[in-house]
Amino acid sequence: MTQPKFNLIESRIVDRTSLSRQVRRWRLLGKKIVFTNGCFDLLHRGHISLLAQAADFGDVLVVGLNSDASVRKIKGPERPLVQQQDRALLLASLWFVDAVSIFEEETPYALIQIIQPDVLVKGEDYAVQDIVGADIVQAYGGEVKTIPLEAGYSTTRLLQHIRSSR
Repeated sequence: MTQPKFNLIESRIVDRTSLSRQVRRWRLLGKKIVFTNGCFDLLHRGHISLLAQAADFGDVLVVGLNSDASVRKIKGPERPLVQQQDRALLLASLWFVDAVSIFEEETPYALIQIIQPDVLVKGEDYAVQDIVGADIVQAYGGEVKTIPLEAGYSTTRLLQHIRSSR
């Protein structure tokens, strides 16, 4: 039997239609909506740090998650290591993540157009002008923020370590 807390976690994984409705409800409640995105393959300390800091910029954190197909396009045929539903569940289980939405495209541009977050967040390895969707958010007066990365933490680095220790 599925536990109620597990159902709550699963309920945070939403499609675009459900997310659009939820965003409207949050806006009616005066909530400040923050958005970030990524592959989040092999969830690690760097991811947690980025997500927790992003959540601090507002009241609600929405995470756009690359689908398995889009991860393969970006990272290559051996990725992702963790399937999209499992990655989504891990993200949704974090207390500071309010919604996770999987997108099929290589970028979350269409998702950002739908959500119109108050704050768009990425790691500082991106220049603001290179962040996908920054043009959308800045056009209506939203903020685009970058967050310092946790030194030494990346999925690519973890994979290199695993492969070299075999």
